[in-house]
Amino acid sequence: MENAQLIGLSRQSALRRNLDVVANNLANVNTTGYKAQRLLFEEFLMPTAQATEFQRPDRPLSFAQDVGTATVMTQGSIRLTGNPLDLAIEGDGYLAVTDADGEQLYTRAGSLAIDPDGTLVTDGGLPVMAEGAPVQINLEDTEITITKDGMISTPQAQLGRLDIYTFEDNQTLQHAGANLLSGSNPILAESPTVIQGALEGSNVEGVREISRMIDITRQYQSVSKMMSQRNELRQRSIRELGSVEA
Repeated sequence: MENAQLIGLSRQSALRRNLDVVANNLANVNTTGYKAQRLLFEEFLMPTAQATEFQRPDRPLSFAQDVGTATVMTQGSIRLTGNPLDLAIEGDGYLAVTDADGEQLYTRAGSLAIDPDGTLVTDGGLPVMAEGAPVQINLEDTEITITKDGMISTPQAQLGRLDIYTFEDNQTLQHAGANLLSGSNPILAESPTVIQGALEGSNVEGVREISRMIDITRQYQSVSKMMSQRNELRQRSIRELGSVEA
C-alpha cells in the first residue's frame, strides 16, 4: 500500500506542475508575442528491494515525473494597430534587446516606444538593438518608417537595421521573465519579415487551455480519491487485525 501512496503522490505532484503551466498560459492569453508552454513527462522506474524469501525477479515501481517544459512555437495571430512603433515578426525570428546588466535577450513582443532620451525601447523599457547598438531617434521626428527587412528610418536619415535573430533549436531558449528569452549562439536573420503597425498576439488558445485545466483537475481529484480509499483500507485492516485475540 505504501507503494501505491508513493505512486499517487508522484502523479499528484506532476499534475500540480501541469496545472501551474496551464494557469500561466491562461494568464498570458492576451500578452503580445507570448508562446504557450507544455509540460513534458516521463516514466521514472525505481527498482524494489531484492526478493530473498520468495524467489522472483525485481518488480520496479513506475513513477510519473515532469522533466521540463516545451514551448509551442506556432505563430500567433497578427492584428493591425496603426501605431508606427508597433511591429510584428512574421515567421521565425526574435528582436534583440539588452537588460540593465548588458545581457542580450530576445523577444517577439513588438510593442515599442521612445523613452525620454530618444532610445527605442520595449514596453518594459529595454533598449532595442539595431546593428549592435541601441536605436536612437530624434524626439522631434514624428515620421518613423520600419521596412519589411527591419530598416528603421526617418525623413532625415536611416537609423539602422533591427537585429533580428533566429536559433537552430528554439526549444533551447530559456524564459527570462517579462516575455523575454535568453539563448546562446544566435544567428542573425538574413531575410526577416517585419510588419510595421501590427502586433503578434499570444498563441494561447483560451478555450483549449480551460478544457485542459478541467481535465487536469479531474485527474487530480481521481488520484486523491484513490489515495483516500487506500488509506481507509489500510486503517481498517490495522483495526481488524488488532482486534484478533492472540
